[in-house]
Amino acid sequence: MSNTIRILFIGDICGQPGRRIVKESLPGLREEYSPELILANGENAAGGFGITPPLVEELLDLGIAVLTSGNHIWDKKEIFPYLADHADGRLLRPANYPGDAPGHGLYLGKTRAGLAYAVLNLQGRVFMPAIDCPFRTADALLEKIPPPVRIRIVDIHAEATSEKRAMGWYLDGRAPAVVGTHTHVPTADETVQPDGTAYITDLGMTGPYDSVIGIDKRPVIQKFLNQIPARFEVAKGDVRLSAVLIEADPETGRALSIQRILRL
Repeated sequence: MSNTIRILFIGDICGQPGRRIVKESLPGLREEYSPELILANGENAAGGFGITPPLVEELLDLGIAVLTSGNHIWDKKEIFPYLADHADGRLLRPANYPGDAPGHGLYLGKTRAGLAYAVLNLQGRVFMPAIDCPFRTADALLEKIPPPVRIRIVDIHAEATSEKRAMGWYLDGRAPAVVGTHTHVPTADETVQPDGTAYITDLGMTGPYDSVIGIDKRPVIQKFLNQIPARFEVAKGDVRLSAVLIEADPETGRALSIQRILRL
């Protein structure tokens, strides 16, 4: 077994354009970077709002090990029974939703080489629904992960940079990676923190950038002008894949590096 692990984490997959570029880009990314673990946020995979069971299976079939999500996980009602029926499945919803919400926010798995890992999905509360505390939820779930499982990856799906930044510092040294999602704009603050946690405020969107965060810009602009509800659809142009590659030591649980990846 290698003394390092490479983790590819793909930013919010938006609609059919996002799914298409993931499918087209993954073979080249595997060849270039040799990731042992591929993760992605998939909450916008269905037309930019939510995800459906067939799309979960479509993305997992591409070799994505775990799909994280966020507040849009509830947009497609057919996902409710899927989450309830797949109690140990590879589609996560934020762990800090109340306990009777279907699904779960922590996944324990193994890579093909047999290395154990954990993926934890959290959601922020600033400018978002008032759900349970993500910081205390992180504490509780990290305690449940067996100590030998040193590879722990956290998706903090949040609006406010301050909340994501605080989570990165709060978990420094307790997880090799804390990555932010939700805002669809890739940030340039990737870093390995002093106690060994790789951090980035937002992975960015995998989808059409000739848009307003993935949506056709014309009705969005019109709504800003007249404040009248409008039908939003996923845009089509300037499709990009946004991701990070994290290298970590599975013995110590410390990140060694983090780099942004962009594919057009």
